[in-house]
Amino acid sequence: MPKLKSRRAAAKRFRPTGNGKIRRRKAFKSHLLERKNSGRKRRLSKLSLVNERDADNVRLMLPYF
Repeated sequence: MPKLKSRRAAAKRFRPTGNGKIRRRKAFKSHLLERKNSGRKRRLSKLSLVNERDADNVRLMLPYF
């Protein structure tokens, strides 16, 4: 059996936690940052967990996760 390829776009966006959950970056932190207050930017900087309904799709994209 040949090795399965992972989706490179997904591999760059998601990381596993120690418990097997999937972490992701939050949206809206790439540009137009002048008008966003510092508390909002700080909240957006933190990592978040992928919703459990979406986690199965992410795992299909990353077979050796």
